[in-house]
Amino acid sequence: MLKLFGAVLILLSGTLAGLHQAARFAARPKQIRELILALQRLETEISYGFTPLPDAFRRLAEQLGEPLRSIFGSAASHLASGGGITAQESIQRSLHENWKRTAMKTPERDILHQLSFTLGTSDRQDQIKHIALAAQQLKHEEAAARDEQAKYEKVSRSLGLLIGALIVILIF
Repeated sequence: MLKLFGAVLILLSGTLAGLHQAARFAARPKQIRELILALQRLETEISYGFTPLPDAFRRLAEQLGEPLRSIFGSAASHLASGGGITAQESIQRSLHENWKRTAMKTPERDILHQLSFTLGTSDRQDQIKHIALAAQQLKHEEAAARDEQAKYEKVSRSLGLLIGALIVILIF
């Protein structure tokens, strides 16, 4: 009876691990899409609203879901802290603090990292151009993430169950 319970537990944990990985494959394109929309809102705030960056980041954080809410909210609080921190430093600190909570990968982080160099340091038109460029690069990453999702989401679900079954066979 104990062996059967152990086998079921191993199968269940393998299956859950596969489902978790599949969920990450599904979440990545959604988060990239949400990030693209957030950058478009930021572009609108800068170009039409003449909104300062801390306020724009705070407004974005209010409109977004997790984990992007944490990234933009943290960047806004770093900027508003009054410690003489630049927009670049606040974004990079926020990415460092919150990136692990996302399903996104290094290319998306690199795009935001590059964008941080121009936000708050150049004129409005230059910032708008860089935001549009970052959004365009993220669209390419979103397409790649969708391809990756199509290839690997179903495989990882099945693989979790199969690895659990293999472990059960090897142990018992």
